[in-house]
Amino acid sequence: METNRHIIHMDQDAFFVSVEVRKDPRLIGKPVIIGSPSDRGVVASCSYEARKFGVYSAMSSRMAKLLCPHGIWIRGNMDEYSKASHEITDILRERVPLIEKASIDEHYIDMTGMDRFHGTLKYAHELKQKVIHETGLPISFGLSVNKTVSKMATNECKPDGELNIEQTGVQPFLNPLSIRKIPGLGEKTFIKLSDMGIKRIHALTLVHPDYMKSILGKNGLWLLQKAKGIDHSPVVPYQEQKSIGTQCTFKADSIDVETINHLLTSMVMDLAFELRQKQKLCACITVTIRYSTFEDVTKQATIPYSSLDGVLIKKTKELFKELYQKRVLLRLVGVRLSNLVNGFEQIDLYTESEEQYSLCQALDKIRRRFGPQAIKLASGIDLNL
Repeated sequence: METNRHIIHMDQDAFFVSVEVRKDPRLIGKPVIIGSPSDRGVVASCSYEARKFGVYSAMSSRMAKLLCPHGIWIRGNMDEYSKASHEITDILRERVPLIEKASIDEHYIDMTGMDRFHGTLKYAHELKQKVIHETGLPISFGLSVNKTVSKMATNECKPDGELNIEQTGVQPFLNPLSIRKIPGLGEKTFIKLSDMGIKRIHALTLVHPDYMKSILGKNGLWLLQKAKGIDHSPVVPYQEQKSIGTQCTFKADSIDVETINHLLTSMVMDLAFELRQKQKLCACITVTIRYSTFEDVTKQATIPYSSLDGVLIKKTKELFKELYQKRVLLRLVGVRLSNLVNGFEQIDLYTESEEQYSLCQALDKIRRRFGPQAIKLASGIDLNL
């Protein structure tokens, strides 16, 4: 069991819906569903009123309409949600020593050592009230000895809740919970353990580590640690969010804009696939070009959080068009995706058409089976530059 850490997990309540309610208070208390209402659509988020009817994120729109026929559907606006997310991040990072932006609507805050100067629970409550007062958006928090337990505490006290789990209370808090409540436990693992009669966290803690490793590999040991309230993962500073990128130096300097655009498409598709594999989204794209004179020029743009090929390719091509004005031979092009956050897949489910999302999913399955270069769109074929 860990000691002397004070980790706050802050999570917005039904974030996308809350942003819509802030814009239109008439939606208060209504069964609001964010996403495409078409039968091929998917629920991105929903209000707690809609959840009472069995609707949940990532459910098919067809099923959601059957369960909640009187639901109020809103397609959503990722640009507005991204801006609201930045509002909250700015408020928090001005007031805490160490903050990690875990996703578009959740943050981890490490207050370890600061408890000598502030009562951590009291300060967490003040942060919550500050966010609500300045943004009008509801938020909940969990406070405990590590990221896993604080996140689980938040999940148990939402909406508009706050829950402090001290070290001596960690195992009593975890034991009665379903193993499904453990962050990162997938559906297949849940079914496998349930079939073995392991349905509660307490039962999981009684399993011998060697047996867990034999049935689930290293993941089994990781899961057992979580069940025992052990998580040594640090709060990663928001300023240190990583980026991914790629660049290509041509075999011969080129001025062929069409061919270079095809190359950029190929490069972005590879990066987007990497984002989705790592379950991340980006909010910034940077394009770099190098002229034959070795002069480098860059341009970047912020976008709503996304990892879809179509969104990223379109913006990349726009940036390249704005950059390449001299009509001088080019030696190199590069693309970098930054401001990464751990992404909810549902964020992507309606930023583009359901058809494009389905296409990405299909292509990803082929890449995972046969390798990243196994398939590309016609405009993203490998080029001899």
